[in-house]
Amino acid sequence: MTTAAEPPIADLLALIEKTWGYRILRPLQQPAMQAMLDGRDSLVVLPTGGGKSLCYQAPALLRSLHGQGPTVVISPLIALMKDQVDSLRSLGIAAAQLDSSLSADERRQVAADLRAGRLHLLFMSPERLVGGGASLHGMLRDAGVQAVAIDEAHCISHWGHDFRPEYRQLAHLREILPGTSVHAFTATATTQVRKDIAAQLDLQDPELLVGNFDRPNLTYRILPRRDIYRQIEEVLARHPGEAGIIYAMRRRDVDDLSAALAENKALGRTVMGYHAGMTA
Repeated sequence: MTTAAEPPIADLLALIEKTWGYRILRPLQQPAMQAMLDGRDSLVVLPTGGGKSLCYQAPALLRSLHGQGPTVVISPLIALMKDQVDSLRSLGIAAAQLDSSLSADERRQVAADLRAGRLHLLFMSPERLVGGGASLHGMLRDAGVQAVAIDEAHCISHWGHDFRPEYRQLAHLREILPGTSVHAFTATATTQVRKDIAAQLDLQDPELLVGNFDRPNLTYRILPRRDIYRQIEEVLARHPGEAGIIYAMRRRDVDDLSAALAENKALGRTVMGYHAGMTA
């Protein structure tokens, strides 16, 4: 239930237009933001491109401007955190990340900014939050953190497509930050995965918002796998002069396929492989 101390949705919409330039919200964004403003747990499933990040970034900024403390955002990858932090900073929003890529001096600066109330959003991995110890947990409580947004929340579920054991540790969130509202966001969660996310995070009477995953601008086609290399060549031939991405299950498949395509000069394509086994 909204109290007088909580910023109204009208203020949020005005802030979004001023900061991000959006006058119209996408489906389910407003109720997702309202849940954060109300301090009510939530589970939000929106397709890629549905605007999930704004659902927690905008309320976090408004709540912080109203003196309600920063919002902690849990993200699984340093690159994802950096992308969001850089984007927010370009808008003049005080955001930082706390991860292993930072030097000792940089970590001290983030801690100083947090203690001084200079941060609106703080991004970190599940390992960093849960394993940070009493010092970090006390610092977050002292900073007045009242909301935690968990991005890529399907990672917490054994039934999800990208399970990460570290995400299971987030079950301790209630102990680390008692009284904090928890908001889970993902683009991919079946009914079973949604139930598991809610159970693992101990979400209390959460606002459940599930978007429409029909993407009329995309075409889906499923074909039997025969000669995979020849089938890829056929697809490339239908899209001359266009860029594309080919997904493979294993790193070895990526290396072998990209090498084979690169060697075929008749394709006239520049090809590179990309996977987690590469150096920075």
